[in-house]
Amino acid sequence: MVVVVMGLVGVAAGMWTRRFLTGFTAHPPMWCVAALGVGFALSAASAPSWAVTAAGCALIWWCVSLSVVDLGERRLPNELTLPGASAVFLGSVLVGRGMAALVGAAMLAGLYLFVHLASPQAMGGGDVKLALGLGAVTGAAGAQAWLAATVGAVALTAAAGGCALALGRGRRALAHGPSMCLSTLLALSLAAGG
Repeated sequence: MVVVVMGLVGVAAGMWTRRFLTGFTAHPPMWCVAALGVGFALSAASAPSWAVTAAGCALIWWCVSLSVVDLGERRLPNELTLPGASAVFLGSVLVGRGMAALVGAAMLAGLYLFVHLASPQAMGGGDVKLALGLGAVTGAAGAQAWLAATVGAVALTAAAGGCALALGRGRRALAHGPSMCLSTLLALSLAAGG
């Protein structure tokens, strides 16, 4: 019953999110409603407590919102990346994983910053800022989650690029933020299950 209720909460959050995101992208897609409904239900089904469910739902909302904007506009706005990263840090400190979150954020953002400075066309500044929050949450979850999310993001973007080339759409810039978000959520799910 709780899973169904949280799924419905996710759908309602998705409807609100579509309206909210019109400030960042002209036409937020309907898939974000389904993604939040399914994500909230899965969070409720797998989390050991209400606090973990709430944190998981917040992270899922943040990742879906950023993915929608990045796919639509090819940018990750500061208004979404930086408050989300701050919330991740605060949550990590509250559960006693602040130092692990700080190390994870510094390592991932440092890696992304290096790539951005070496080739600004390959990696945008928004990706570097997003790496702060995603590096923090995976760092707080442990080294294996951090590594899986980091490698997974590159692999997902490479796979998307390969598909785009195969379909003859290789000239359009790829959004890397959705790959970062998806690989983080998958790595955290695997860490929680393992």
